[in-house]
Amino acid sequence: MRAKISYFVTAAVLVVYFVLVGSRGVLLIEQGTLLTVTFGVAVLILPVIGIWFLWKNTQFVRKANALAAELDAEGGLPVDELVRTAGGRIDRDSADAVFAKRRAETEDAPDDWRCWFRLAVAYHDARDTPRARKAMQRAIALHEGRPLGV
Repeated sequence: MRAKISYFVTAAVLVVYFVLVGSRGVLLIEQGTLLTVTFGVAVLILPVIGIWFLWKNTQFVRKANALAAELDAEGGLPVDELVRTAGGRIDRDSADAVFAKRRAETEDAPDDWRCWFRLAVAYHDARDTPRARKAMQRAIALHEGRPLGV
């Protein structure tokens, strides 16, 4: 729940920032000189890119959560079998062992989105966020029946 609240607060702050930056861009364009119009257009590009990025990330999170809910309904969510340190951090050797198991499972069934979802969780537990994201994107694509890489 805390992650959702953090996400929504961050998104709200970004939207406010985009509005403020966008209004400055409009003010620059209204000045009407070549220099201010050029800067105004450049300033307006930043919120457009930011809104696109925020939208794509929100879609990704929404789809990943839908997969998690479906997998939970099937009883297929990965069980937390990780060893933790006294401080609560995941033990690296434990994460590597679970990752090896998930990778083998995925190699045995490369077209099963459930395996890719569990592999994404294992990557996340091993603190490999870029690969976790790619594995989750693959799980989403397989679930939606899209060609991989789209």
